[in-house]
Amino acid sequence: MLKKVVLAAAATAVIAGATITAPVTAQAMTCEDAAKMKYPDSIVDRLKYKRECKKAYKASMGKEGPLAKIKAKMSS
Repeated sequence: MLKKVVLAAAATAVIAGATITAPVTAQAMTCEDAAKMKYPDSIVDRLKYKRECKKAYKASMGKEGPLAKIKAKMSS
């Protein structure tokens, strides 16, 4: 009985230790953060990159472009 309790406590300690030291998952990066990383010194290039990033994101989500009007009509 004592042996089982000790083994269970050891297993719990190993699992808890692995959980605590597990790396934090990466957070979602915004277009602004990506632009700052790519162009840290040039504000003009950063602004252009941010605009293109937002445009690409909206197009991929169907919020603008040729299919956006169709999706809006179908959802309403």
